[in-house]
Order: sequence, then C-alpha cells, then structure tokens
Amino acid sequence: MGMDAEHTQSKYPKTLVDAVRYFADPEVTLAFFVRIRWPHGIFCPRCGGTDVHFLTKYHRWECKTKHNKRQFTVKVGTIMEDSPLSLDKWAVAFWLEVNAKNSISSYEVMRALGITQKSAWFMQQRIRLAVQTGSFEKMSGRVEADETFIGGLARNMHKSKRERVITGTGGAGKTIVMGLLERHTDPKSKEKVIDSLDYNPKKSEKASRVKATVISDTKKKTLHAEIHNNIEAGSEVFTDELAGYRGLAPEFVHGFVNHAEQYVSGHVHTNGIENFWALLKRAIKGTHVSVEPFHLFRYLEAECFRFNNRKMTDGQRLVAAMGGMDGKRLTDKALTGALEDHPSSDGNGAGGANVLK
Repeated sequence: MGMDAEHTQSKYPKTLVDAVRYFADPEVTLAFFVRIRWPHGIFCPRCGGTDVHFLTKYHRWECKTKHNKRQFTVKVGTIMEDSPLSLDKWAVAFWLEVNAKNSISSYEVMRALGITQKSAWFMQQRIRLAVQTGSFEKMSGRVEADETFIGGLARNMHKSKRERVITGTGGAGKTIVMGLLERHTDPKSKEKVIDSLDYNPKKSEKASRVKATVISDTKKKTLHAEIHNNIEAGSEVFTDELAGYRGLAPEFVHGFVNHAEQYVSGHVHTNGIENFWALLKRAIKGTHVSVEPFHLFRYLEAECFRFNNRKMTDGQRLVAAMGGMDGKRLTDKALTGALEDHPSSDGNGAGGANVLK
C-alpha cells in the first residue's frame, strides 16, 4: 500500500504536542486513519470487496470489482466524506474537541488549524456526530435522574424583557434536558491503562456513566418513559422531590430527597448528575456562549462522551472517538437547512425558536 508497516503499528500520541508532531507526516497520518477505519483489513466502502490496490500517486485505493466510483479514500463512508481538509487537520480537530473538558469554541479551532470559523464549526458538528453512542446499554444498580433547563439567565436580560419572558419558576422558553447517571459499581477500582490502538473501553473497570437527552416537558408521562426506556427494572432510582417522578414503584426502588430540607439522605442523592450539569453549563455558557436549541443534542452527546470516557488518557479518548466516524454522514445542507427539516437530518434533535445561552 506504499506505507511502512511500522507506521500502522505506531502507538498513538499522548499529548497535544505529540499529536501535532505525529500527524505532521502525511504517511503516518494516513496509516493511523487506516488503522482506525479498517482494523481488520481495507475494503471497498461501496461494495464491501477486499480485492483493492493502493494508488500511491493519488493516495487512494481502487476496487478491482467493476462498479461506479471504484476509487475511494479513507474519508469515503465516514463523517469526513467530501471534506477538502487534510487528515492531519481532522486528527487535531478530533483531539481538541474530545479532550477539552469544557469543549472548545469553533473560533479557537479556527485559529489552531488555520481554517475559517464556518469550516471549524462544521468539523466539530461532524465530530459530535461521530461520538454519538446510538444504542445505549440499559443502566442498572443505582441510577440518579434529574432534569435541568438550558437558556438565557434572567439576570442578564433587560428588565422589560425579563418581565415579559420570565414567568413562574423561570423555565418558560428554555429547553429541558433530562439526565440519567449510573453510579460506578466499585469506587475502589482503578482504571487499566492500555497503551495500544486496540484499546477497548469495555475492558476497563466500570465507572459511572451518564446519558442526557432533550425532552419536551417535565410531566410524569415524559419522565417515566425516559426512565423505563433507559433503566433496567428492579434498579434503584434516585431523584429530587419533583411530582413527575412519583409512581416509579414497584418496578423501581425509588428514593428521593427534598432539596428544601436536605441534599443527601444516606446513599440517596442526585449530586452525581448535578456535577454533570455543572460541566455541561460551563461548556455551553463559558465556551460556546449560545447554542441553537435544535443543535443542543449534539453538544449533549459530546459532553456525555467526554464524561463517560474521562478515565481514559487523551490518546485513548482520541482513538475511541475516531472509532465512531465510520458509517456516518452529516452534510452542510442537513446541518444548516430550514428548521422544520433539520431535526430529522440524522434521527435526532429538538426544535426551538430561541438561542440557548
């Protein structure tokens, strides 16, 4: 294929400086992406055939089976398809997005990679698609459930707008996000560090994990549906005193705390998911400043990915994120199209009219 065997077996970089140096060599970068994309051998993304040969001059492959578009690159069939940006920029963009605890703004990516802000934003949205979990194994054991409101702060509004917009508890006009956090099973366990491209997160010790999704309201029907769809029957579910959570028993062992009186009652509390909300809101308010409601689910997926893989090293997290780039596509038209068309572009999303801040 025209690349040294040692390149395909190279260990991934461990720091950002290592990453910039590592991906400076186009041959090494291509070998790295091939190793992630095709761990069991290169095949044609259009027909699935394995009888392909490498065209050294063009840095692409050609399928020997006769069909349309026989030539392909490592980008075809991934989130990077049709992107004119080089692989080294994609690799660094992946690194920046998945390893920044509070995410990273498109303007920072723009300056780091020397591209336009529009291109940086589009890259980040594609990367957020790559880290979407898709099917999610049901949670079990002890699970915390809570909801939060994402939107403009009342104290930042002009008095006239605040009087017009803010009603009741202040949730009107904001987007509601529900979160579920499964507590780790062994707090004394230590994460195993596996220094190889074959790192498999399933092999590591179990740590607490979270799932967050946009919901339409905080009614009992909505909250119960999310809990039943994502938590195994018989599990312990801990919530606050919100009336919408009542009636979970006998299918679940339901414990709750009244935050007007206390925040912890033995092992019953929601401090874990509250910690996640703090991370999420620092990312949205501190880094991104404003997020369109119909893009919010992408930011949730990215924050969940960083949280759920926080025990990994930066290099391992990079490999885990790249492992999800295959078989996904997000076009600029689908991403920036009309609001009524957008939510169905990749099977997720929630419409809205306000900018979240």
